[in-house]
Amino acid sequence: MKSERATNSVLTLTEYALLEDSECEARIEAAKRRLGEQVVILGHHYQRDEVFRHADFTGDSLKLSRQAALSKARYIVFCGVHFMAEVADILSRPEQVAILPDLAAGCSMADMADLAKVEQCWRELGQVLDPETQVMPVTYINSAANLKAFCGRHGGIVCTSSNAAQVLAWAFSQRDKVLFFPDQHLGRNTGYQMGIALSEMVVWQPGKVLGGLTAEQIRKAKILLWPGFCSVHQLFRPEHIDRFLESYPGTYVISHPECAFEVCQKSHYIGSTETILKTVRSAQAGSRWLVGTELNLVNRLRQEMKPKGVDVHFMAPMVCMCSTMFRTDPQHLAWVLENLVAGQVVNQIKVPEQTARLARLALERMLALA
Repeated sequence: MKSERATNSVLTLTEYALLEDSECEARIEAAKRRLGEQVVILGHHYQRDEVFRHADFTGDSLKLSRQAALSKARYIVFCGVHFMAEVADILSRPEQVAILPDLAAGCSMADMADLAKVEQCWRELGQVLDPETQVMPVTYINSAANLKAFCGRHGGIVCTSSNAAQVLAWAFSQRDKVLFFPDQHLGRNTGYQMGIALSEMVVWQPGKVLGGLTAEQIRKAKILLWPGFCSVHQLFRPEHIDRFLESYPGTYVISHPECAFEVCQKSHYIGSTETILKTVRSAQAGSRWLVGTELNLVNRLRQEMKPKGVDVHFMAPMVCMCSTMFRTDPQHLAWVLENLVAGQVVNQIKVPEQTARLARLALERMLALA
C-alpha cells in the first residue's frame, strides 16, 4: 500500500499534493541531479507534458522496460501504468527496483481480463477440443503479469501493437487457433490484415456457457477474441473520419490498431504509437494528418510538425486522454524522487518470483521472434 509518510521524507504525500507544478518541477530536477545514474525515469507517450519532460527515455512500454534494464540505474521510475511497471520489474536485473509514482495508475483494458476468467475459459475450451495442442494463448502486453504467466505456462506468448502480426503468424505455426486477450480490436484488426475472415474471429464472452458460443463456432474459429478494449481508442468513430474528410479532402488518416475495426478500415495507415510517430514525422510538407490515438501524444506531434509544414489533427471532437495515465503528476513524481534521495523506496512494484519466471518465458518467446 502507498505510505502516507515515508521514513526520512520531508513532506507527506498529502503535502506534496498541495505544491504548485512549478515547485515540483524544481524539486524533481534537484532530486535527479542528486540521484544521478542511480535513477532512470521512463515516460510513456501518453503521459502529460508536465511529467513527460522529465523522462530520461520516452516511448512505448516494452521499449522503455528494455532500455531501463540496460541502464546503470538501480531505480526505475515508470511514469506509466501498473502493467508497465510490472514488465519493467520482470525484465530488469535482480538488483534493480521498479517504482510506479501513483499506484492508482492502472489500465482499464488490462483489468478487463483477469486470471480466474481466463482459466475458466481454458477449462471450457477443453470441453470442445484440446487447448494445450490446438489453442495458443496470446496476451497483449497491456495485461497483468499473471496473465503473461498464464501464457508462459501454456506455451503461449506476449505481443505488442507493433509485432502482433508476427506473433500471430508464429502462433498459427504452432497450433490451429489463438485465444487473444484482452483487446479484441487489436486481435481483430491484426487477424483481418493477415487474411483471416471476420467470420473466423469470434468473441468469447466470460460468464456465459462456452463464452456464449456453440461448439461448432469454437471449432470453426481461427481466433477467439476476449471482449476487452481501450477506453480511449474506442471513442474514435468512423463518422469522425467522414466529417473531417468532408472539410479536408486529401487528408491522410492514421489510427492505432486498438481502434474499432470500422475506424481502421477507413484509415490509410494503421500502426502502434511508434509507427504513428515515425509515419507522420516522415510526412511531406503541406500534408494533413488525422490521428486516432491518445491526446497528449497527438498534441506533442502537432507542435513538433507544425514548423515543418505538416498539419496534425486529433480524430475525435471530444477530449480523449488516458485518465489512469493522467494520475501520474509532478507531485507524485517529486514525492517518489525525494524519498529516494532520503534513502526510502516508496511504491515499489514487485512481481512474485514464480509469476515473473513464467511471464518472462512468454516475453522471451516474443523477443526471440525479433
